[in-house]
Amino acid sequence: MEEHFVWVTTRRIKPGTLEDFERAWRPHPYPKALRRAYAYWSEDGHEVTGVSFWDSKEACDAWRASDEEQRRRAAMAPFVVEEREGFYRGGELTVHVH
Repeated sequence: MEEHFVWVTTRRIKPGTLEDFERAWRPHPYPKALRRAYAYWSEDGHEVTGVSFWDSKEACDAWRASDEEQRRRAAMAPFVVEEREGFYRGGELTVHVH
């Protein structure tokens, strides 16, 4: 199994702020060590989960400690009610269809 390094963040946001949150959420520029990123929204638009794939845990940690990430988090802060996050290692499961 190919190992992946993944950062997952789930944020509950203030009602009616999804559009503003999305503008503040996208990093610019994107980190060089970021390989893929996905975003998932709850049906009511009050919760957003981001899943990002990194070259390594160290690369992810370096981005999280960067000035760019601190500015991005400050821009999101007015819209965020609660945040949960964590770093994971793992890989894709092979699904067998019967």
